[in-house]
This record gives sequence, structure tokens and C-alpha cells, in this order.
Amino acid sequence: MTEDRQLTAQGQERKQQLLDCAAELFAERGYRETRVLDIVRRAGVAKGLFYWYFENKEALFRELVEHIRLRLRQAQAQAIDPTAEPLLRIRQGAEASVQFMAVNAHFFALLEVENLEKQFADELRKGTEIHTADVAAILREGIADGTVRDEDPLHLAFGVVGAVGYYGHFHRTGRFAISIEELAPVVGRFVVCALAADEGIARRVLTAQLATTAPPA
Repeated sequence: MTEDRQLTAQGQERKQQLLDCAAELFAERGYRETRVLDIVRRAGVAKGLFYWYFENKEALFRELVEHIRLRLRQAQAQAIDPTAEPLLRIRQGAEASVQFMAVNAHFFALLEVENLEKQFADELRKGTEIHTADVAAILREGIADGTVRDEDPLHLAFGVVGAVGYYGHFHRTGRFAISIEELAPVVGRFVVCALAADEGIARRVLTAQLATTAPPA
């Protein structure tokens, strides 16, 4: 286990190199067909160095999942205006999430495949729970100020997270013949109309111009 090790800048760089090479190989071959030996060969390092940073291949994969989850939250935070009304923040976060999933489609596709055998179901569930809790917190503000319809915020949050996830999945698997730049606003409008306390509120939120920042790759 390496959680308690204080890595130098060079150590952090070498560890990230292993994570990046593993992500490439997982995308190309899948998790099960990728060996530790393949990862260290791609990275150009000795096999022993791998075990300095990671207990095994599964530990590395779980760290990759955590890393992508952190980057998704960073993309959401970058897109969300903390001074905006709650429903607009929900729209901003939903659209940013769909865009992030499209940019990182290979990794989200890999997560779906690996989850077929449920080996990493706990990691995926953890990500959903974090995303849902974040959305529910904003929804509680909207319910309190009357802009979001008064229902269980957790139930509404699962609807938002589900819409983002399924729209992302359908785009990733070629079910939509439109670009992600066209799809993201569709998701935003869908979420706002589903949550708004009335049509006037929905119209106001949907007329707001969102910042056009590219999601991180």
C-alpha cells in the first residue's frame, strides 16, 4: 500500500506515467487482457517500480477511477457559477458533466465493460453517491427558495445523475447522431424542465448564457 508515502515531485511524475500508460492499455485491450508487465513495458520502467506505487493491477485501476472522478468534479466546479441560482447551477453542472464524459469516452466505456462482472461495482457506486449528494445539496437550496419543485431532493438528484449518465452512454455508443456540443444543451434543458417549480422559472434559467469552456481531457 502506498497511501502514506510522501512522494517527491519525480515520484509523482513516475506514478502518473504508470497510470497514464495503464489507462491507454486498458482502453486498447481491456482490464483483464492487460498485464502488469505490459504496463511497465509501455512506461519503460522496471517491474519492481510498479509495486512501489501500487499493490497490484486492481489497486491501480481503482486509483484511475478515483482520479477520473476527481477530474469530473473539477470540471463541474469550473463550469458552475457559485453565485448563480440553484437551478442554473444544476444546469451548468449537468451540461459540463455530459461534455466531460464525451471527452473521456474511452475511460467511461471501459468502466461500463469492467462493471459487467461487478468487480468494480463498489467504485462506480461510490462515484454515483458522491455526484448525487452534490446535486442534492444544490437542490435543497432550490426547494428552499421555491425555484425547484418540492419533492425529496435525493430522488430528484438521482434523476439528474441518471439523465447525465444515460445521455452520456447513448452518445458514447453512437445512439445519437449529433455532436456533444448539441447534446449537452439538450440535457441541460431536460433537467431544468424536469426540476423547475413552474414554467416561468424554467424559461428564465434556460435563457441564461453559459460560459463556453472546453472540458479538460
